[in-house]
Amino acid sequence: MNLLQFSDLFLDVCLSIALALLCLALLLTVARIWKGPTLPDRVLGLDVLTSSAIGFIAVIGIDTGFTLYVDIAIALGLVGFLATISFARFILTRGDTERSPVYGAPEPADLRARREEDE
Repeated sequence: MNLLQFSDLFLDVCLSIALALLCLALLLTVARIWKGPTLPDRVLGLDVLTSSAIGFIAVIGIDTGFTLYVDIAIALGLVGFLATISFARFILTRGDTERSPVYGAPEPADLRARREEDE
């Protein structure tokens, strides 16, 4: 085995390991987004998911040798950044970061008492 064959084998092994780790990261991130528990946790999970997808695209680009994947990764990075900024603004204007929008938190006692007085 000469140096060129060894470098090809080493690159293939490293790319396979990188793809496996990125797939694991994508699955764990989706589980974190699903579980929550709060909206900021989900937004952060979406940001990590975007970053993992960019890494996945970069590894595929290295494996295939196509430079088009670099452009796709850059575009995904820009869209992911804008989405994160939009979600952060939404959270700031909403102001409620402690309750989960999916499961719903119990209604605070003062709001419940006011609602019952109105009825």
